Amino acid sequence: MNSDAEAGLRTRLVDVGVELVAAEGAQALTLREIARRAGVSHGAPRRYFPTHLELLSAIARRGFDALAQQAAAALDDGTVGPRARLTRLSRTYLRFALDNPGMYELMFRHDLLESGHLGLRETSLPLFGLLTELVGGVRPEADARLVAGALWANLHGIAQLWGWGSLQLATGVQDFDALLCSALDAHLGPEGGR
Repeated sequence: MNSDAEAGLRTRLVDVGVELVAAEGAQALTLREIARRAGVSHGAPRRYFPTHLELLSAIARRGFDALAQQAAAALDDGTVGPRARLTRLSRTYLRFALDNPGMYELMFRHDLLESGHLGLRETSLPLFGLLTELVGGVRPEADARLVAGALWANLHGIAQLWGWGSLQLATGVQDFDALLCSALDAHLGPEGGR
């Protein structure tokens, strides 16, 4: 098989994985099912991805790329200040998590991030760097990395609990925006208060 065909099959395997995780969730991402849906033998993925984690990492990387593109689009208007940009970034993050629950789950799997395949951990760091930069613009007196880490953990928790329906039940709200505003106020101080 020539290198173009090999690259094409490799891409098709990842494409199928992206479609599968969107339709059925991260638990559906078996080598056998991806191969079946790609129309290749069940052993074919191993020629391009020697381990299951490598294939899952390639699929998760697509999720990080999509999230980065959505974040860039949300922040395209450079006329607003850091707080407004941080609000937009946070809302984009939550919307991505809720619209893509299977991919979101896959992207933050500890075993994938720790495996080092495809530099997946490094793929996620620019987004955290942007979050840190924006937090620093709002809270220059604080350790921006720590505040950004706490805010990210809060956003991740909102995404998980909202996706499970727990926050709607506990708070009675049906739109996560009020929770987002509360989280931002908790980490950055009330808007207009600085």
